[in-house]
Amino acid sequence: MRPLASLLLACLLPAMISAQDLTPSAPPGPKAKSWYDSFSIRGYAHLRYNRLLETNDLLRCQACDASWGRDGGIFLRRARVIISGHVHPRVYLYMQTDFAQGVAPNAQNIAQIRDWYMDIGLDPTNEFRVRLGQSKVPYGFENLQSSSERLPLDRADPTNSGAPNERDLGAFLYWSPKKYRDLFKELKEAGMKGTGDYGIVGIGAYNGQSANRAEANDDLNVVARISVPMRIGSQIIEPGVQAYTGRYTVTADQRSGAKGNSNWTYDDQRVAGTLVLYPKPFGFLAEYNVGKGPEYDVATDSISTKDLSGGFITATYRLIVKDQMFMPFARYQVYDGGKKNETDARSYSVNDMEFGVEWLPFKNFELTVEYYLGDRRFEDHGLQSNKQKGELLRIQAQFNF
Repeated sequence: MRPLASLLLACLLPAMISAQDLTPSAPPGPKAKSWYDSFSIRGYAHLRYNRLLETNDLLRCQACDASWGRDGGIFLRRARVIISGHVHPRVYLYMQTDFAQGVAPNAQNIAQIRDWYMDIGLDPTNEFRVRLGQSKVPYGFENLQSSSERLPLDRADPTNSGAPNERDLGAFLYWSPKKYRDLFKELKEAGMKGTGDYGIVGIGAYNGQSANRAEANDDLNVVARISVPMRIGSQIIEPGVQAYTGRYTVTADQRSGAKGNSNWTYDDQRVAGTLVLYPKPFGFLAEYNVGKGPEYDVATDSISTKDLSGGFITATYRLIVKDQMFMPFARYQVYDGGKKNETDARSYSVNDMEFGVEWLPFKNFELTVEYYLGDRRFEDHGLQSNKQKGELLRIQAQFNF
């Protein structure tokens, strides 16, 4: 019997082992989320051509578009990639790189940081948060708008000259109660050309020399902004006021021979008012600022602190046709003052008009056609008695992902 039992055991053992293998195991527990699981990648790009119907190839705007005027061609104006997400419920990280920066006329499409900051929530709901790093300075509604949202192809001179490149290294405190955060989100998701959430109150300190430039004096700039969206019937308006004070140093690489004071450092102060009517379907954005800052003086061939003023109004209409969006727009702007970050704090007198239309056939592509009528005086040590008038047709393709 013993040999027979052994034989049966030998025959049954593989089957028993196989049956054990088929026994269902307990499902694995939920995998712990890693810090990077909340991150998203998105971006956009602008491809432009500005030379159609051009009447004066000496009409330029350095801060607007390097392909304006003589020797301009097809131009990659922006190529942005954004990585962002929460590494903790109260810590938000935002990184934006532009792969279309130019460091010299023949050195284009260089990668450069635009934004790199952290938001630190000061309470469990992040109603109060501190933003640390390189980010937008809260001065001007249009400056805070993403270029992917703005209708005119470039920012207006009056307010953008106060915050060139819109960004700087600094620390900013924002207060954004939940009902306003929800409204900012609603406006953005509805395609209303908002700014996103910069709070209803923002204050901060920053270097003052603009993005990706080293601090050049011992004075931090201070900025404050109040901007409160509100519903009035079916419409939403957003009045705001903002101001900054500080000092700006015209560094050696920004001078071409003009005279200046002993340390090349000048008072830099502005205050601006804003009124927005979101397009439902008609809308407008109006901003005006006054102040003082460095400006080239042709009469003395020198840079000095001078008064400045200027503003703009942009009107638009939002039209939906068979799931496609059309937004015709027109903008008028005036500005008299300096541009501190340009050569010799270049002196400007601007009286420009532009009108166009943005077409959004689907969310990943936009086409904007704009006709520009420019009347600009822009002068520095090497470019005196320079007043240019002209017109041009501009075309931009925007790709969103």
